[in-house]
Amino acid sequence: MSTFFLQQLINGLTLGSVYGLIAIGYTMVYGIIGMINFAHGEVYMISAYLCAIGLALLSFFGLQSFPLLILGTLVFTIVVTGVYGWTIERIAYKPLRNSTRLAPLISAIGMSLILQNYAQLSQGPRQQGVPTMLDGVIRLHLGDGFVQITYTKVFILVASFAGMLVLTWIINRTRLGRMCRAVQQDRKMASILGINTDRIISLVFVIGAAMAGLAGVLITMNYGTFDFYVGFVIGIKAFTAAVLGGIGSLPGAMLGGLILGVAEAQFSGMVNSDYKDVFSFGLLVMILIFRPQGLLGRPVVAKV
Repeated sequence: MSTFFLQQLINGLTLGSVYGLIAIGYTMVYGIIGMINFAHGEVYMISAYLCAIGLALLSFFGLQSFPLLILGTLVFTIVVTGVYGWTIERIAYKPLRNSTRLAPLISAIGMSLILQNYAQLSQGPRQQGVPTMLDGVIRLHLGDGFVQITYTKVFILVASFAGMLVLTWIINRTRLGRMCRAVQQDRKMASILGINTDRIISLVFVIGAAMAGLAGVLITMNYGTFDFYVGFVIGIKAFTAAVLGGIGSLPGAMLGGLILGVAEAQFSGMVNSDYKDVFSFGLLVMILIFRPQGLLGRPVVAKV
């Protein structure tokens, strides 16, 4: 196995783990209300700006320790991004919950455009960035070549899988998780049994936005740059990951993200990086044609 392939594998796993975090937001909302939140990519974009704002504020007040700096930034970004998720649900989804299925979709697209323009007007149209916070690299020599992974990528992998494990524990082991699964299976029966379905749906939007907030901090740390339009492409790729893994399945979202990230990295390295987006979206089309339920998803059986 060549060192080039291993290097691209590491890069792909790093990117794919973040795709998976964003895909969780899509899959959770779809699992609860059967709709795709197309404003979710812009929630990630907002989190990138919040990451820069949080770092600037904490640095201004003299906080220089990396563990405290990144912890404070993560808490700030996740909390504020969660508020954005709650607001989007209240404005774009709740008033249309009993309307046609097309109305919330159009509303979400409108919210996406609003968030893009809001970021452009408030933060400016130019590309922005943050400095590298975690220096250092791990280098492994294999034969005549070597494979390296930066400390930043190690942190991204650890934080991504930790976030996924915590969320899995919440969904499978806590009272909140049981209520979420009940609403997903039968919203009307869950309401009859005393579950506040409106509150659960709002919490699902908050959790999905929080995962996008975590992803925003991690990607901003890795690439260092962002702009008001960055959420569109990332959002579509995360949606591709959710469909690939099986939309509605949390493990499927993470698996789909990892597969997409590795496939994109290998395509960029071995073919041409200029067409990696074409490859990703082409993969989405192929999935929808040959296996629309995804790798871990269940096929939908129409009721007669």
